[in-house]
Amino acid sequence: MKQVTASILWRRLDMEGHDACLLSQIDGGYSLAGRAIFIQDGKPCCLAYEVDCDAGWRTCSAQVDGFLGLRELHYAIERSSDGQWMLNGELQHGVAGLVDVDLGFTPASNLLAIRRFDLGIGEATSAPAAYLTFPELRLVRLDQTYRRLETVRYAYAAPMFGYDEILDVSPRGFVVDYPGLWRSVAASG
Repeated sequence: MKQVTASILWRRLDMEGHDACLLSQIDGGYSLAGRAIFIQDGKPCCLAYEVDCDAGWRTCSAQVDGFLGLRELHYAIERSSDGQWMLNGELQHGVAGLVDVDLGFTPASNLLAIRRFDLGIGEATSAPAAYLTFPELRLVRLDQTYRRLETVRYAYAAPMFGYDEILDVSPRGFVVDYPGLWRSVAASG
């Protein structure tokens, strides 16, 4: 059984684009499903994505389908119970043991760590993720940290990108203001 609990639409700030996402409760866990439409390297890009998590917000699988220019894209990501990651059936050694997936083209996947850690105000955590790079589309380790400043504000850092900003977050866990990258223009739930 699937029950939609929230939806959001973001506008991309660093280039033309939008992303719309649904958060749903499913049997045994949660699902994020959305569509990102933007320009990448001067080419039209449309990516449908879905991430399924267990009841503890641990990533189980993700699917990305769409196109970039004239190239069709199909990516299946699986995380086994022993922490091994597969990308289109190939073992990804560099991300073994990580729990969260971070899809590099959408702000939706930040919700996973925010919900999973459920930090108290003033608490901080390291939250490394299996990061799907874009447009390269490979899984690499992304070291990142979250520190909850207020009920709906987090200090977020991803040193690989030199990114260190304050994120505004909805009560459901969606980032609503991702400075320089994304801003919510509508939300429900």
